Amino acid sequence: MALKTYKPKTPSLRQLVLVDRAGLWKGKPVKALTEGKRKTGGRNNKGRITTRHQGGGHKRRYRIIDFKRRKDGVPAKVAAIEYDPNRSAYIALLHYADGEKSYILAPNRLRVGMTVQSGAGSDITVGNAMSLSLMPVGTLVHNVELQPGRGGQLVEELLRLFLVLLRDVDPELLAEEGRDHHEDDQQHQHHVHHGSDVDVGIDLLSFIAFRYCHGPTSPAS
Repeated sequence: MALKTYKPKTPSLRQLVLVDRAGLWKGKPVKALTEGKRKTGGRNNKGRITTRHQGGGHKRRYRIIDFKRRKDGVPAKVAAIEYDPNRSAYIALLHYADGEKSYILAPNRLRVGMTVQSGAGSDITVGNAMSLSLMPVGTLVHNVELQPGRGGQLVEELLRLFLVLLRDVDPELLAEEGRDHHEDDQQHQHHVHHGSDVDVGIDLLSFIAFRYCHGPTSPAS
C-alpha cells in the first residue's frame, strides 16, 4: 500500500507517515463471517488485575479467516479488501462461484475484481493456493501450511515472506529445525505472494489514534 506524507505545517507533521487506506472497503464486515470477541482487561476470574497495562480500546469483532482454502477448483471473485483490527495484514472478501463467501488474508497486489483459485490446477498468480511442489523456484509465498488440513500457520503477519528456493523443499524446514516431519508435501497448501500492507512497519500513528484503537500503553522504560 502507498504511504502518505504531510506538509510540515507543524513540527509533528514533518515526520508523520501514514498508510493510505483509501482503497479499502468502508462498510461493515459480513456479519455471518464474524463473531464476538471478549476482552479481559487484564483481569482474572476474580476481577483482579493480573496483567497490567491492558484494557480499553475500541470494541472489535473477530473476522473468521479461511486459512485452509480447501475449495479446490472453484473460482472466487475478490469482492472487497477490508481492514481487520485483529491482525496487521488486510483481508479479502471472496465470492465463490457456488455462492459461498469467505475471508482470506489479502496478499500484496490483490485487487477488487480479480479471480483467485486453489488446488492443483491453479495458476501461479497472486492470491492462488496450491502445493509447494507445484511452485517454481523464486515464488513468494505466505500462509504456509505445516500439516495437511490444519490450515496456514506460518507467514500470516506483515513484513514476512518466504522465497521458494527449492521446488521439493519440505515445509517443515520453514519452521524450527529439528522437528520431526512425516507428511507429504503434495498435501500442504501454500499461498502465492507475500502479505498485504507491507508498509505498516513505518506507519507512525499519532498517540490519539493509537490510544483509541488499542487502549492505554505501557509506560516507557
